[in-house]
Amino acid sequence: MTPTIRPFTPADTATCLALFESNMPDLFLPFERVDFEAYLLNPGAYWVVEQAGELVACGGVWQDPGRPERPAGLAWGMVRRDLHRSGLGSLLLRHRLSALHDIGSTECWIDTSQYSAPFFARHGFQEVRRTPDGYGAGMDEVVMVKRMDVRSG
Repeated sequence: MTPTIRPFTPADTATCLALFESNMPDLFLPFERVDFEAYLLNPGAYWVVEQAGELVACGGVWQDPGRPERPAGLAWGMVRRDLHRSGLGSLLLRHRLSALHDIGSTECWIDTSQYSAPFFARHGFQEVRRTPDGYGAGMDEVVMVKRMDVRSG
């Protein structure tokens, strides 16, 4: 069955939290759950991916034109743990990059861990900075950016 992407609704909150929990503690640390839950109260541009009637991934974008050094980026993206490497993350990433492109963003920023950084590198993101244990013991903070051509994405 072909996955579909649709806007997040408050009714998706519990399932998005379950997606988050499926990725703990390897990709998200337990203390981050409260931040994600608070984010979902007013996520802005945020989408979910459904496949075979199930919500299997979620992720969004942010834009802050008043912050020229980092004007736009990705927020809280994740795929249900048992579906990693199924193409859902790439599908959702392309959707998010397209949304940023459509609003005129020329670059996309992500703060991620050393575990997810290779996924983003495969999609053209370049590492800008790495802070060992930046998120907590054993979890580095990796800041990455992808430059986008306004004409082609």
